[in-house]
Amino acid sequence: MKNEQWDLVIRPRRSIFQIDIKAIWEYRDLLAMFVKRDIVVVYKQTILGPLWFFIQPIMTTLIYIIVFGRIARISTDGVPMILFYLSGIIMWNYFSECFNITAKTFTENAGIFGKVYFPRLIMPLSKVISGLIKFGIQFGLFLLVYFYFLFHTESIHPNISLLLVPYLIVIMALLGLGFGIIFTSLTTKYRDLNFLISFGVQLLMYATPVIYPVSAIPEKYKLYILANPMTPIIEAFKHAFLGTGYLNASGLLYATAFTLVTLLIGVIIFNKTEQNFIDTV
Repeated sequence: MKNEQWDLVIRPRRSIFQIDIKAIWEYRDLLAMFVKRDIVVVYKQTILGPLWFFIQPIMTTLIYIIVFGRIARISTDGVPMILFYLSGIIMWNYFSECFNITAKTFTENAGIFGKVYFPRLIMPLSKVISGLIKFGIQFGLFLLVYFYFLFHTESIHPNISLLLVPYLIVIMALLGLGFGIIFTSLTTKYRDLNFLISFGVQLLMYATPVIYPVSAIPEKYKLYILANPMTPIIEAFKHAFLGTGYLNASGLLYATAFTLVTLLIGVIIFNKTEQNFIDTV
């Protein structure tokens, strides 16, 4: 018996700080399956299918142009409105999707978690990766519009900070993942938090420079907007492509530190909740 070799050994978690990277890698095929499911199932029984990836940001942008551009006349720092709003929308959509979907990990997958073993972090990670694929499609739409205006106007000025774009996307994904796994752990006991999340994320968008530039914020409110970790991320993205926006090294460091702390807290709470959540869901 002592010389027997086992294909899989499941041991109890030794620390709430532990992230079993090796186990996640061993279950990478399952991760890929969940990613495929997340992309295919959502639009499987729709008429337009994946075209919704394009329709949603386009329709949202048109509404913003009418309401905030034409009626409210909010400044876009001289950038064409469609480009200004689209740049903020695709970034915000990815963050909010990472947040909202991962926040439902435990409650929506309790049946699976209670029947079979696999590293539980695979589920929220699959949401972040599938969201990244959708973001890539919408980013392609943004680039089409962007290059049109780049060659037909002189109001946009790309610069060297374009090199920061992959970093900004990673930080944004980790921030959404961190917030998501914190709230999914809390909603196992407090279900009414689900309503707060949906409402809160919508409100948070208006505290983020998606539909307005930082330069348009009154000075007495600017500190509060800059305290939002998504502000330096979205502003740096706009600055990279459009040449306008609030690019600040200390702001990006703040967003990075905030993201890492949020992710660490999320992992701790997630690991602690994972041990007994089946008894409370």
